[in-house]
Amino acid sequence: MSEEKLVGIVLVSHSAEVAASVAALAKGLAGGATSVRVAPAGGTEGGGLGTSAELISAAAASVDRGAGVAVLTDLGSAVLTVKALLAEGDELPEDTRLVDAPFVEGAVAAVVTAAAGGDLAAVEAAATEAYDYRKV
Repeated sequence: MSEEKLVGIVLVSHSAEVAASVAALAKGLAGGATSVRVAPAGGTEGGGLGTSAELISAAAASVDRGAGVAVLTDLGSAVLTVKALLAEGDELPEDTRLVDAPFVEGAVAAVVTAAAGGDLAAVEAAATEAYDYRKV
């Protein structure tokens, strides 16, 4: 499947380092997933802890290839920031979806599914199913 048709993924964390690390981990565990666009949107513009609507919007625009954008978040105010952007209606690409999933496991599942050519619904389902992963 061509790069233009793959779902893009945005990882929103309160920390730029966490967002970037989870993006690298997810791509690495997906065999490099070079065709999938994954963008971290962590921290604030000044490099502090928090979330930034501007960084999230820019990340979403950078991964949008017309197949939808899945956004995964780490904590509460990141969710609220993404919800506010979605409510605006023109701040995020069309077919952007906030995905209710665990941040690390959901990101891995989302990237793997997107790399396999899954559509936005399949990417969301895979990430959401990560809530059921058992560790013991």
